[in-house]
Amino acid sequence: MVFTDPNIAKLPPLQTVIESIERSKVGYMVYNDVRVEPSDKSFQHAIDAARGYKPDAFVAVGGGSTIDTAKAANLYTVFGDAHLLDFVNAPLGKGKPIDRSLLPLIAVPTTAGTGSECTGAAIFDLKDKKAKTGIADRALKPLLGIIDPLNTRTMPKQVRLASGLDVLCHAMESYTAVPYYMRGEAPANPLLRPAYQGSNPISDIWSFKALQMVAEALPRSIADPDDIEAQEAMTLAAAYAGIGFGNGGVHLMHGCSYGISGLNRSYYHPDYATDHPLCPHGISVAVTSPAVVEFTGAMYPERHLEIARVLGADTANARMEDAGAILGDALRRFLKDLGVPDGISAFGYTSSDIGALVESILPQHRVLKLSPRLTGAEQIAWILERSLKNY
Repeated sequence: MVFTDPNIAKLPPLQTVIESIERSKVGYMVYNDVRVEPSDKSFQHAIDAARGYKPDAFVAVGGGSTIDTAKAANLYTVFGDAHLLDFVNAPLGKGKPIDRSLLPLIAVPTTAGTGSECTGAAIFDLKDKKAKTGIADRALKPLLGIIDPLNTRTMPKQVRLASGLDVLCHAMESYTAVPYYMRGEAPANPLLRPAYQGSNPISDIWSFKALQMVAEALPRSIADPDDIEAQEAMTLAAAYAGIGFGNGGVHLMHGCSYGISGLNRSYYHPDYATDHPLCPHGISVAVTSPAVVEFTGAMYPERHLEIARVLGADTANARMEDAGAILGDALRRFLKDLGVPDGISAFGYTSSDIGALVESILPQHRVLKLSPRLTGAEQIAWILERSLKNY
């Protein structure tokens, strides 16, 4: 069963996949109703289609929305009697462990951002809770990811920007997450281990390399759509960061983004052909990044200064206590130069919305617990207030 969205359905990457399947004389069905930034309703629609078709394997051709939708369809086809919320992260869902092998899933990414081809996460909007959430389990990881920068050539500029910023934040958050050895007691049953382990020596290698690549390649990719070398670097960086955060995890930038995009009712981002308000995931993650690092900089200031140097900051005479502020300023310059919207006020939010945003963000235990500093309602509200305007 081949998954894609209505835009990719018209483009060469899907045509190439279909031609390959047909040459091999394999029966198939194309599901091309994937929703950009999936919802519980769109997940359920895809699950129902997969349960009806009963495929032996899945192929996802598209960005993170498509790959995540295929992951969900795979999971709930194998668990044919399960309700959608059974495997969704607690406390919004039941958070049941996946104790069976899933069907083969081949992921063919057409964006350079989510790294979903390397991770065990599937993210969606839970509409009645006005929040983004997801399913996170290593069993969801695709069997194979086919990563080819030629498949990203048709990305519009704003899609390149949003997906590239997602790579940046995956790498930063994984590199600054609470260390694995500070996560607390291990669960009695290995199946209950969280998909994200906190920063660790393995994820650090992948994430920091991705940071270096993004700092150099993303501005070039946005400036020149024909810069093939930059697009190749971003495609590889997306996978590197996917391996890094798929193991180490993300924290406050992503946690805040789920509320920002989940409560969006009126903002439409340019270059995205959708019939619903949309704040692209990478944009909603990036706009709080300066305030987040100002908050987290007190923990592991050396790492915050390392990232600041990668982004071009002069840290030769920097004091450790200034690490968060230095990185925050470096990020503001980087985002402004790329043309990123000026904080969450650009999406229509004001100070009066902070309370509702905080309530939407607090249930994101899966990622908030990976923050290097203890984070509650007061700290999230501070980050959001600081993020109303960035420049």
